Amino acid sequence: MSRLALLAMWSTIAGLVAAQDTRKVLEPTVPPVCTALIAKAPLPASTETDTARIQNAIEACPAGRAVRLAAGIGQHAFTAGPLTLKSGVTLLIDRSVTLYASTDPRAYDQLGGTCGKLDTSGKGCKPFITADRTDGSGIMGEGIIDGRGGHVIDGKSESWWQLARRAQRERSRQNVPRLIEVNNSREFTLYRVTLRNSPNFHVTLSRVDGFTAWGVRIDSPADARNTDGIDPISSRNVTIAHSFIRTGDDNIAIKAGSKGPTENISILHNHFYRGHGMSIGSETFGGVRNVLVEELTIDGATSGLRIKSDVSRGGQVQGVRYRNVCLRNVKAPLDIDTRYDAKARGSNIPWYRNIGFERVHSLTPGRITLRGFDVTRPLVASLDDVVIDGASTLQIAYAELALGPGPVSPLLVGENLRLMGNPSSGIGVPCESRFVPFPEIAVALKQDIKRPQLTPAQAETYSYAEVLKYSGATGRDTIDAWDPLADPLATSVVLTPDYTVDAASAANGKTTFNSVQGAVSQAVSDSAATASRTRQFILVKPGVYRELLYIPAASVPITIYGVDTNAANTVIRADLHAGTTGETYTRDFGTQFASAHSSIASMYASLKDKSVVGTPGSAIAWVRNNGFQAKNITFENAWNRGDVVRETPVAITTQLVQTFNQAVALMVEDADKVQFENVRFLGLQDTLFLTSSIAGNPARSFFNRAYIEGDTDFIFGDTTAFFFQSEIRSLGARKNISYVTAASTNVQSKFGFVFNGCRFTNDMTANALAGKFHLGRQWFRGQRCTPYNKVAEIAGYACRVGDRDILSTENEPIGMISKGVLESVGKVIVMNSRIGAHIDPARPWHDWNKPGARQYRPAQYTSDDYWKNLVGAGIDPVGQLGYAAKKSPAEPFLAEFNNRDE
Repeated sequence: MSRLALLAMWSTIAGLVAAQDTRKVLEPTVPPVCTALIAKAPLPASTETDTARIQNAIEACPAGRAVRLAAGIGQHAFTAGPLTLKSGVTLLIDRSVTLYASTDPRAYDQLGGTCGKLDTSGKGCKPFITADRTDGSGIMGEGIIDGRGGHVIDGKSESWWQLARRAQRERSRQNVPRLIEVNNSREFTLYRVTLRNSPNFHVTLSRVDGFTAWGVRIDSPADARNTDGIDPISSRNVTIAHSFIRTGDDNIAIKAGSKGPTENISILHNHFYRGHGMSIGSETFGGVRNVLVEELTIDGATSGLRIKSDVSRGGQVQGVRYRNVCLRNVKAPLDIDTRYDAKARGSNIPWYRNIGFERVHSLTPGRITLRGFDVTRPLVASLDDVVIDGASTLQIAYAELALGPGPVSPLLVGENLRLMGNPSSGIGVPCESRFVPFPEIAVALKQDIKRPQLTPAQAETYSYAEVLKYSGATGRDTIDAWDPLADPLATSVVLTPDYTVDAASAANGKTTFNSVQGAVSQAVSDSAATASRTRQFILVKPGVYRELLYIPAASVPITIYGVDTNAANTVIRADLHAGTTGETYTRDFGTQFASAHSSIASMYASLKDKSVVGTPGSAIAWVRNNGFQAKNITFENAWNRGDVVRETPVAITTQLVQTFNQAVALMVEDADKVQFENVRFLGLQDTLFLTSSIAGNPARSFFNRAYIEGDTDFIFGDTTAFFFQSEIRSLGARKNISYVTAASTNVQSKFGFVFNGCRFTNDMTANALAGKFHLGRQWFRGQRCTPYNKVAEIAGYACRVGDRDILSTENEPIGMISKGVLESVGKVIVMNSRIGAHIDPARPWHDWNKPGARQYRPAQYTSDDYWKNLVGAGIDPVGQLGYAAKKSPAEPFLAEFNNRDE
């Protein structure tokens, strides 16, 4: 090409004023409403409950008007299957309203049952919302459309996104729905709506003439495959403006395939975050022309300004202008390549011409790729005031580049490269003030619903292998991998008993016993006498064993198991509550410990002389044994579980009023690697107590296929416990409010209670069905005063940090709280579980008591909340508690992932 020809070409690039939407695009206006539909649920339903009424309203609405989705009192959610927009009709979604996509693949299926499966085409699903052959339709409002890509597909074991990742590994195609698809239409508008978590592309346009996206927010995780933001395909006159996009794939991808060219595109005043950048391609064989990208920031994407294609899908891309673009933390700020797939075969040659970069500045270095196809079809582009800070890597070949008159850096070198012009020196256009955070989504909804969710990446850190991985006190812990599901207790291995318990048979006191405690005592004695460390197995025949069971901290691990797989047929039961006096305890249970091994007798002795046994002493099964195991057994504290409900005596002291009803079925104390397989725990208040005498000691417990029931704080404590494939049943006969968990996990501990694949059920009583029960509250363990609010009835009330805990009273209004108590923050994660209607769907986590109480502490969802609450209470986390700094990123304390409300 001659010098004169090149100069003429650069002049043409500089004058690409036509490289944009040919329409005059203004901010959209919302049309009048034809009908308003009110949400009937606070959260997404398990079935597509709202499909028919939304679709019927759309069909009945005249052109030029909108169907409005509005919130009810405490109700914010619509759940629907595929919807079709009518020509001229707008779907208007109010602020605080979320329209959720169904996770039932049958609803989207269009190819004989392929949706939700893998094949070679990936065309088996309808989109969630379709606009086909419409004119003047749209989706508007401040609300949210949630595709639920990270939720498990109905009838499957994986989510839409997991299916997509599996397709990638198996070199096949996933059949998953897109969120919004606009085909063969004119003048379609997206305005101010939030789109998130699409199973596949969020928005695609095919053969559309006239499309506007204005003030739109698109949000999906970085690892959600093929979740492009907006993809114009074989369309013309497109404007995407004032929008915020972060995705797991291309933020925007302009494509052109067999249905024709894509032309006259304006991408104006937008902000991109994670994703694969501002892309053209990879399909370009239909031709892409006349594109203007102006006033764009990209922060954290893998690519910045990107044109990608190859010989299997390439074509001409020409008349593209990038102007006033700021980039930061982008791995490949300029990524123009004709070899998108190096293994591609075909004759569709990519050819990029008349590409202009003007006032482009990357504040961080990265890879610069400017690669045409060959010497006859080079990349032809201009760079004026284009600066990539720092030391970048270059991949430049087959390119003819005009540089200047503004600065261009770094110095461009490459193979078959022709450079023209004389760029000046400079530091690039100012960018620091142009980057803005991704805007908060639906603030009104967040204020009403307190259900923090883990990201998929965070959820991976709560697998049972990870949770059960560490041993020893936090800060001095070591990796001690433990896989209880591989233990013979959880497999089909037939166990051989060392001792047998059978209430109906004669006992010899050596290997056969009528009481479980007797067998345990003998096992401990025999092992001590022989210095054996071999696990001892105790077989318990079906029956009801009315006794206490204490398992001491012996050197030998003990396994207790039933032969009947119906755990309800083998029961260890006693009747004991926290207000029981030492005298009554001795009278009722002293005989069974008279000849017990000394380690067991000492456990009994620690309680018998107390005024009352207290909550720990109420446990009918008390485990201190490292490696203890139980299978096919029921532990039941029968206190108040019969026909007669015993109320707190009127004459009882105030302290006893607080503890009278606490009755523990099983307590694990300072015991590590404790495992329960098909075990039932029955109680009311404080059924299962998992505790350590050392703060931050993550003594580990594992519950598989367990059944646990109670009505108040019935799974509580401060150790690490993993509940898998278990049923957690809330009882509502006694109380109109209930808490499943009361965790007091130390802030330094990595994990507290984790529930995975569980069902949270209820007893169908009126109290439970009122829907006011909770997944938990964080036990403010040991507090005698609260620094988080005033106590109105105590004049001069104050609660100061000190070395011990002192009660605030009317006579002594200034109390004290220790660091250890402040740090009992409580951590509970619920994943992949089903949550019944008894749990408050808007606020499943509750404060510890009410504001104004001495025991008050607000729910702390993350370590940020913990820090903020300390500072708000006038406590210096650094100076008074010795912390180096606030955790970054914040650690979840209370959170959910991929749960379903029943």
